[in-house]
Amino acid sequence: MSQESRRIAGVPLVVLPTVMIGGISLVSALLWEPAYAANPLRQNLWRAGHAHAGVLLILSLVVLRYVDETRLSERAKWFVRLAAPSAAILMPLAFFLSVLSPAAREPNGLINLAFIGAGVLAAGVIILGVGLLKRAT
Repeated sequence: MSQESRRIAGVPLVVLPTVMIGGISLVSALLWEPAYAANPLRQNLWRAGHAHAGVLLILSLVVLRYVDETRLSERAKWFVRLAAPSAAILMPLAFFLSVLSPAAREPNGLINLAFIGAGVLAAGVIILGVGLLKRAT
């Protein structure tokens, strides 16, 4: 693993405990906050945000293990290195911030951050896959 990838890998590892704390917060809200428990949309989107944060942080670590084994330009490698962590920020933010109000009945415009994050993630993993396939030939 390159020094660049190791540096970036430290960030998801340091941030991962915040996702664990977020899980505890969600359970606490479900049990003891009537406004949260009364809003299924908010529950579902916050649950999705929490799940995406954890999964995408782990995916970030997996991507970093492979990116240095590709035949990609340095610029493409940097894009790949940052794609999954960026998605791990954008997608959960979309889910959390789009229903901040306990009375929200539909997500606000910030839900579009999820589509941006998904696009960045898709581009990153496709580029990674192509780079790995190029290396195999």
